[in-house]
Amino acid sequence: MTVFVQNKDFKAGETINRLSKENTTGAVVSFVGFVRSFYDGQSDAKDMKLEIEHYPKMTLKSLEQIEQEARLRWSINNVEIIHRFGELKMNDQIVLVAVSSSHRKEAFLACEFIIDYLKTEAPFWKKEITDSKEEKWVEIKEADINKKNNWL
Repeated sequence: MTVFVQNKDFKAGETINRLSKENTTGAVVSFVGFVRSFYDGQSDAKDMKLEIEHYPKMTLKSLEQIEQEARLRWSINNVEIIHRFGELKMNDQIVLVAVSSSHRKEAFLACEFIIDYLKTEAPFWKKEITDSKEEKWVEIKEADINKKNNWL
């Protein structure tokens, strides 16, 4: 099980390279999420930030459960999940999900499942901070809930 919740940035290429070296790996599928502009019309803003908070033990347990559920559903070799916390700026990496499998379809499905569940079930609290210092807690989007519900 490889789940990390960390403040520091990560190198997705290193994870993908490590997972691709497994003897039974036929595919590695990965997803990297970034901080983006959250409000229309402010896409040029340079000082927008995203602050991510969490409770370490609760978060780790949740991510491990999501990984275990993916392993029960698909034949996958390995999974690495890295999720950052703290104050992040525009274009910073937030999350990496990488899945290795003997076959690409299993890796694609498991990776998509994990990210859909991360968006709705992982206990992270995100606060958007704009140039003018306005703060807004991020709510789970209905579209993300619907994606997760498609897996039920």
